[in-house]
Amino acid sequence: MAYRRTPGVQARLSASRERVVVAALELVAAHGYRGCSVGAVAERAGMATGSVYRHFPGKADLMAEVFRTASRREVDAVARAAALETTAAARAAAAIETFAGRARRAPRLAYALLAEPVDPAVEAERLVFRRAYADVFARFIAAGTAAGELPPQDAALSAAALVGAIGEALVAPLAAGTVPAGTVPSLIAFAHRALGVRP
Repeated sequence: MAYRRTPGVQARLSASRERVVVAALELVAAHGYRGCSVGAVAERAGMATGSVYRHFPGKADLMAEVFRTASRREVDAVARAAALETTAAARAAAAIETFAGRARRAPRLAYALLAEPVDPAVEAERLVFRRAYADVFARFIAAGTAAGELPPQDAALSAAALVGAIGEALVAPLAAGTVPAGTVPSLIAFAHRALGVRP
């Protein structure tokens, strides 16, 4: 007869797994991908290294989950900020302010999510992360075009181009550990020009 986990055992395993992910996320936020070893994660989570491997076969699997968790939070924050606004111009500004504002508060994590050299499994998650951001932008660009706020354009293409440009503009400042205050207004002005927002 096959062993079946009881709800209590499953709950303990889930809590243990979550502790590992939280510990790894805290280490990435503080030290980046390179500073996040399985041993350091185990120590921070208060468990043996073998317990980490019980949940994740290798560091790449753990880091992929950390990137999924972190990027989901970031994309959700940007989507919520954009959804609170009523025009394409305001939604673009809110999305950029939120993205860049969160990056300014956690530059090490933002750099890890955007550009730090990573394993292929994590790079695959990074592409998913960028597509999710582009989807947020594409929705309000399409709505703005339909409402006549923006000139006709390929919403998906414009969104991908903006997300790429914004990410690229932030990489060097984040690598240096800080995003200058004037960066956000400049990015918003750039986005408005690129989208054809009328003055």
